[in-house]
Amino acid sequence: MEHLYYLVAQLPAFSVNSDSNSKLPITTEYFKDLCSRFMSSGAAKAAKSLSLEPPKKGEPTGSAFLDQWYTKERNLRFALAQVRALKMKKEAKDIPISSDGEVVQAARTATGMDSPLSAEQYLNEYRLGVLDKIAPLDIFSVDAVYCYGLKLMLVERMKKFNRDLGLASYHKIYDEILGEKK
Repeated sequence: MEHLYYLVAQLPAFSVNSDSNSKLPITTEYFKDLCSRFMSSGAAKAAKSLSLEPPKKGEPTGSAFLDQWYTKERNLRFALAQVRALKMKKEAKDIPISSDGEVVQAARTATGMDSPLSAEQYLNEYRLGVLDKIAPLDIFSVDAVYCYGLKLMLVERMKKFNRDLGLASYHKIYDEILGEKK
């Protein structure tokens, strides 16, 4: 039996800004544990399998919200691959072409940025915007809980980005590549 009112009442609000110093009031693991206690077994199983990485092929999840989210995210990833392939003058025949103009524009904007960190921050903001657009109106619905979980996962991912560590990693990889060509 589902007790979504009790579950939603226990989910703390959190800020989606990318301030890496602030700590989130809840972790994804704890969120999934709460879902297992207050949702039906099928809904809890879907909550446990929430992922920022959609399946390559669109498989129905049983939730119209999740199906829509995974379709948007899959299209974004395919559009990013297409745009990157075009920039590198490579053939991308195995990558499905996205017909969603908004997704293609987001991919073009992200790949046109000078900094990989800026591009990732832009893409995360875009993803949060997509979640806001497709979020259900009923905040006590199963889909609203899924939406909360996906936002939580995105914000956790955003907080892992560190400019200094990223630059150090970039320089290490760059030096390794140059070292191999000498």
